[in-house]
Amino acid sequence: MWCSRTALGRLALQTAPLSLAGFRRDMSALPRVYVTRQIPPRGLQVLRESGQVQFELWDSDDPIPRQELLKKVKGCDGLLCVLTEKIDAEVLNAAGPNLKVLSTMSVGFDHLSLGELKKRGIRVGYTPEVLTDAVAELTIALLLATSRRLIEATHEAKTGGWGTWRTLWLCGYELADSTVGIFGLGRIGVAIAERLKPFKVKKFIYTDVAPRPELAAAIQAEYVSMDELARQSDFLAVCCALTPETQGICNKNLFSKMKNTSIFINTSRGGVVNQEDLYEALSTGQIAGAGLDVTVPEPLPTNHPLFTLKNCVILPHIASASYTTRNAMSALAANNLLAGLRGEPMPKELQL
Repeated sequence: MWCSRTALGRLALQTAPLSLAGFRRDMSALPRVYVTRQIPPRGLQVLRESGQVQFELWDSDDPIPRQELLKKVKGCDGLLCVLTEKIDAEVLNAAGPNLKVLSTMSVGFDHLSLGELKKRGIRVGYTPEVLTDAVAELTIALLLATSRRLIEATHEAKTGGWGTWRTLWLCGYELADSTVGIFGLGRIGVAIAERLKPFKVKKFIYTDVAPRPELAAAIQAEYVSMDELARQSDFLAVCCALTPETQGICNKNLFSKMKNTSIFINTSRGGVVNQEDLYEALSTGQIAGAGLDVTVPEPLPTNHPLFTLKNCVILPHIASASYTTRNAMSALAANNLLAGLRGEPMPKELQL
């Protein structure tokens, strides 16, 4: 159902009665927006209370079927999507020339065909920064769960493997006096390092497309080459964006240079890792362990070889999954959309 509760309320307060035909004309004059998912309530509240749009949503926590999406976007002025919707030429053609603004409730944008959006002059909003704390916290949790073998230990306790005390049973690796490497030093990378400082990390190192002295200074991190990042890191956290340059960059070449005591963590995008090479590195003891919040595909099939390894902890892409963060993301996505439809600067606009 297309709706704008605030518009209804404002109309009700008018002194002059409004005919049904007049009401319909007023509602039809508002920009039409389609929301591809049942987003957290704060975002829907922003849209409803704005009185600036009429919107319809796929009222489910499951992804919208492709054919339904192609049908619903027809004639829309704005589209609010999440990262599971591939917005490509097919969707944009189905939407037609009215579509002026796309807002994604995500910090990543590899699900968007940016070239097609740019060609059509469609503005794009996204949601960086608001999820920095949640992703950094989850990265630390995943790092500790992997390095201290918490999932494996829980399984042993539940299934009767917990016997007498043994000197080296379920031993893992400490952060104290370690070197932590960060691949892709942005806000999230810095936030991860700031949280790790109290663990008495000896040194932070990083690599990126170029040195980031303004960010590195905050955590006293040293810029090194990719090869040195692999060689020196006791813990290597991947925080880079998925680009043509980073696609599959964490591969056999990287893993072969890492210590056999190293822990590899990825909370960025699954596509930056060659999973076959990672399986080989883990199963042969080339590296000690890996923690993944992102994979290719998502969800990862339950019969995937990585699930057979005790030294690989896999989470179902939950880095930003806190109530506070998801509501903030939905509100920002809604405000990006509204600003774009008004022809104003978005709070967070992706420059195409």
